Amino acid sequence: MPGEPTAPGPGSGGPHSSRLDPWIDQYAARTQGLAASQVRALFAVASRPEVVSLAGGMPYVAALPLEQLAEIAARVVKDRGNAALQYGSGQGDPCLREQILQVMAPAGIHARPDDVVVTAGSQLALDLVVRVFCDPGDVVLAEAPTYVTALSVFSSYQCDVVQVAMDSEGLVPQALREAIDLVRRQGKTIKLVYSIPSFHNPAGVTQGPARRAEILDVVRSAGLLLLEDDPYGLLGFDGSVPRAIRSDDSDGVLYLGTFSKTIASGLRVGWVVAPHGVREKLVLANETAMLCPSSYSQLTVSEYLATGAFFDQVKTFRELYRERRDALLESLTALMPPGTTWTEPAGGFYSWVTLPPGLDATAMLPRAVAALVAYVPGTGFFADGQGGGQLRLSYCFPDPERIREGVRRLAGVVEAELDLQDTFGDTLTNMRPFRPTGPTPDMV
Repeated sequence: MPGEPTAPGPGSGGPHSSRLDPWIDQYAARTQGLAASQVRALFAVASRPEVVSLAGGMPYVAALPLEQLAEIAARVVKDRGNAALQYGSGQGDPCLREQILQVMAPAGIHARPDDVVVTAGSQLALDLVVRVFCDPGDVVLAEAPTYVTALSVFSSYQCDVVQVAMDSEGLVPQALREAIDLVRRQGKTIKLVYSIPSFHNPAGVTQGPARRAEILDVVRSAGLLLLEDDPYGLLGFDGSVPRAIRSDDSDGVLYLGTFSKTIASGLRVGWVVAPHGVREKLVLANETAMLCPSSYSQLTVSEYLATGAFFDQVKTFRELYRERRDALLESLTALMPPGTTWTEPAGGFYSWVTLPPGLDATAMLPRAVAALVAYVPGTGFFADGQGGGQLRLSYCFPDPERIREGVRRLAGVVEAELDLQDTFGDTLTNMRPFRPTGPTPDMV
């Protein structure tokens, strides 16, 4: 009868459906952007010890003072367990927020502890910012390429991502102006400009001071909010720290930071610096998402920072990653076939490689894994399927000899692909068995 509930039947999405997932019709529309990567199975194989993985951006935590950290972790429980094991503030531990100001000082950022919101890694900070600002259909402008999981966050909130051209110095200001004008002529609303100015993931390039000033001018003139993501800023190989864009605008720039790359990703402690009104919204969103970030992780990081060892450890990481960067670049120069190009990062974890014309990094990946080397195909870093001829190499985790061996194996795969291309011509170009449809842990 009208108005009476009907029992769910097969295919209706109810619990007795014959579908593999009986609730397929009940998911929110925003989940359409959440998909398992088709390369995940390959990366599972790539995690085997005989495979040289140049894919994952994992910090080399074995270089940490692990015994000291173990003592600190135990002391936090023994001496501060009542606080460490309890709920805390949705904004984060006050002492840690003060210490974060010292961590940001080399980048020229002057703020107050009250401007800082601590989150479970800067990934959550990014999610909270998008949640607070973006409605379905709003536009986010981002670099092309950009951080793969940022694309997933934008997609999960049903944003339209418009990617803006980069060059050897990062985001191109004129291209940004043109993108803003085009989107607005289309009647769409731009909410955020997302940028990774220092030691970019995945491109490995860095915006110079003049470029940063010009980008800030473009964003200000357009009345837009800039989201500055800076996980690698302290890891410049010459020891200098690029001046953050946030240091020149405290009202129009939101700054994301993290200890994942400078201490350990497993601690999951990051932060966002925001003006007062935005900060209040982010604290509320943080509380909605998880009540509060982990008190235990925060106090462990705080105790470690209090020892004064942090910047010495950052120096150790810089030297270690510089040695591995050098091994990668020297091997690429010596071994890769003509027509291959790559960026030369001045810090951070990554180099962005462009293959000889006609080769496809995604189609080539299964053959690379069979040759016991792994990388991340470029398509994962674009919202529209670009990047087929590019790939990201990470040098942060393998030791220099493993990196050299990995590049040797990769060069052999590229040479074999070129031989196939000479034999089959355009037929090979069209043989693209799959595309990655979502991030994997190896893409971070």
